[in-house]
Amino acid sequence: MEFATELQASLQEFTASGIVEVRENGGHVAPFSGMSWEVRGAGEKPLLHLWSERFNLTRRVLAITDYSERRLALAVERFGRSKPDRLEFIRRDFERSASELSRGEFRDRLACLLAEQFPDETLESLTVSPDLEHSLSGNYARGLLRRGSASVALLAVPAGESADTADNSLTFALLWLARARQANQRGTIPALRLILPKGAGRTIARRLAALEPHCPVELYERDPALETLEKIDPRRAANLDAGLVPRRESQALLGRARPALAEILALAPRAATMHPVTPSSEVWLRFRGLPFARWADGRVSFGIGDVREDLNAASRPALNRLLHDLELHRQPLASDTRHPLYRAQAERWLESIVREDVTRVDAALDPRFVYAQVFANAGGEHGILDLLTVTRSGRFAIIELKASEHIYLPLQAADYWLRIRRHLHSGEIARYGYFPGVELQQVPPLVYLVAPALRFHPTTDELLKYLSSDLEIVRVGLAESWRHGLRIVMRQ
Repeated sequence: MEFATELQASLQEFTASGIVEVRENGGHVAPFSGMSWEVRGAGEKPLLHLWSERFNLTRRVLAITDYSERRLALAVERFGRSKPDRLEFIRRDFERSASELSRGEFRDRLACLLAEQFPDETLESLTVSPDLEHSLSGNYARGLLRRGSASVALLAVPAGESADTADNSLTFALLWLARARQANQRGTIPALRLILPKGAGRTIARRLAALEPHCPVELYERDPALETLEKIDPRRAANLDAGLVPRRESQALLGRARPALAEILALAPRAATMHPVTPSSEVWLRFRGLPFARWADGRVSFGIGDVREDLNAASRPALNRLLHDLELHRQPLASDTRHPLYRAQAERWLESIVREDVTRVDAALDPRFVYAQVFANAGGEHGILDLLTVTRSGRFAIIELKASEHIYLPLQAADYWLRIRRHLHSGEIARYGYFPGVELQQVPPLVYLVAPALRFHPTTDELLKYLSSDLEIVRVGLAESWRHGLRIVMRQ
């Protein structure tokens, strides 16, 4: 049988059923479904042509090197290459999702780009597979590049990912660096290389200032049109516009809203509190942290979530029923702890307890001053809430609150610390009306990470090792019953 005929028959048989994908040199190329193909030529090296709407590949086939139930492998020639390549048809148990295919394609393009941009380095590994045991996300490509006896840990963000995915990449890059160093059997891994989509580097550039100098990070942005990498200077790229809200603006907003909200506050004096949202000129009422009413432009509306109605004489009974439900279900002794009103926005509930008396976190804190949302863009990223206070001796203190396990807590705290430190050095915090009568120390702020003791993410200790020694962090672990009152069970 001629080789071309054998190749044709083998391909027809292998691809006749099941889910098959095409790989070249180990990298994903495309799913075989929806693909057309033909074998041309009758000699010893027939041409194999594969094509679809998004894909076109032609290779001269030298041999069938493996044919099993799961794999058909071909040795192929590619124009301009002296050594044969490997083209494989792999049978899979399930179809890859669109995101898996996209990330696989990104990994393969990235491998080529790294070879072009860093010709003196050898790519040892590159994967987009998640490693849940070590908290490594599949949203990123991660790998190792070797040069001599040293390696560089690499993490790259695919184009098209969300802004949050890019902003959170430093957390996973540091975890990958730690894992790579732990598993490395030869040489050293002194540096980390982080590759972001074009224009996505500002947040990371800012956060790099919170890392220890012993953790050098090279920051690059990838231009997908030109397929090039541009090295970014973090000092020039960092976005430090933190948008501090003048205290007088929030106080004036509260003053305008208070007459309209006073009657509602009187219905729940121990649980309802006012919270200004200066950028939108709104004031929210929260019941133990849960928003239930809003003042805007002189009008009051109420409701939970997106379901709201204007407050008027006809709707007042509905407001009373809502407050009754909140009093019944959103209180420490509620009988149904699975009720949505009990479980909603746990961090806000925790915040309301801390704000009542901040000395429960640390007796050294001054209970007269506790500010939330001092930045115009503050909103609780990833459900992590920031409070700004001060010690009795005048040192700034930041309290980061989280009621559940969260991997981003250390880097989120570092980001907030950087912004507060900048405003401290500029003198803007005092000029904007915060901490009146307090002589503020010109030293870096303290940071308290406050969460139930069993809810700190297992990676927290590892991530804290990479933060600057100027960033003094105290971990405060609460008893699980924190809704009944704060009880400290751990302080580190």
